[in-house]
Amino acid sequence: MRTTKRFTPTVLARFVREGRGTGIYEDYVPWHKVSRGDPASSGRSHLVVWRQRFRELLSDGELFEQLFAIMVPDLDDCTEQFPLSLERALHPLTAYGDYLDDTHYPGTRELAVQLGIKHPSIRAKEDKVDWVPSTDFLLVIRKPGRRRSAIAVAYKPGTLEGLKKRQRELLALEREYWICRNVPWLLITPSQYERCVALTLCRTAPWSLDMQIPAARRLVAAQAARKYCGYSLTFLIAQLAAEFGERELAQRALWQAIWRGELPVDLRRGWRPHEPLKIISLEAFHALNPIISGRSAWI
Repeated sequence: MRTTKRFTPTVLARFVREGRGTGIYEDYVPWHKVSRGDPASSGRSHLVVWRQRFRELLSDGELFEQLFAIMVPDLDDCTEQFPLSLERALHPLTAYGDYLDDTHYPGTRELAVQLGIKHPSIRAKEDKVDWVPSTDFLLVIRKPGRRRSAIAVAYKPGTLEGLKKRQRELLALEREYWICRNVPWLLITPSQYERCVALTLCRTAPWSLDMQIPAARRLVAAQAARKYCGYSLTFLIAQLAAEFGERELAQRALWQAIWRGELPVDLRRGWRPHEPLKIISLEAFHALNPIISGRSAWI
C-alpha cells in the first residue's frame, strides 16, 4: 500500500483539519492511523475492531498492548495514538463531561523547557513546526461509585538500555506530561510480559472481542471449566457446545469469561487444544498482564 512518504508541517495541518486526536468512545479519531494518507509505520500494522470502532495499531507490540488493555477491569474507554497538547490544556478526562476539573496543565513546549531538552520539530524546506508527541494508549477507568481515572501506556520494542539519548529525552517528556496530570505512565517493552501470553491473547481475540455473551452464559462456561478441570480444552468445548447448541457460542462464552477474569486460567499455554486449561488464582492471572499489574520499564 502506497503511503505518504514522511511527516511534514502540511501533514500535521491535515491531521488537525481531520479532527485527529478528538472524540471519545466510538467517535474518537486517532492522531496516527493505518491509512494511505499517513507515513508508513515500522513493522506490521493492525486494524482491530473493538466496541464499534477500528483500533489503529502500528506494530505487533501495540497489538499486544491493546489486547492487554482490553482485559483491564472497569475499562470505560481506550484511545490509541493519543496526541499530547503543545500548550496548556484541560485534563483529557474532562472530555467525558462528568469529570470536573478546570485546571490547565502544562503542555509539551513548557515541559521541554523545564526538562532542559529541545522540543521535537519537523521541517519541510523553510517551513518548520513543533512536532505533536503522542502516547500509544490512554486508558479510562470507571470504577463504580468512584471518579474516573486514567492510565497512559507507551510501548517500545527492545530494551530500555538500548534507547538512544534523544529517545530517552522524548520518553521523559511524555512521562512528565502525564505525571503532572496525576496519570500513571507505564513504559512497556517485551521484558514486561511473556510473549506466549500475548500470543494466546492473539489466538483467542476473535472469540473474546466478538459479540458479547450474557453474564449467565459466561458463568455456565466458567462452572463447566472448573467441573472438567484436567480434561482437554477440546472436551470442554464439546460439553459447552452441547449445552449452548453451537460450538462458536461455546468458544465465545469460555474465552470472554477468561478475559474478564471470571475464569482465571494460565495464559502461558500453547495452541494445542488437547491441553487442558490450568485454573490459577485471580492474583496470578492479573500478574500475567503488565498493565493490570502496573509493570513499567521506566520507574
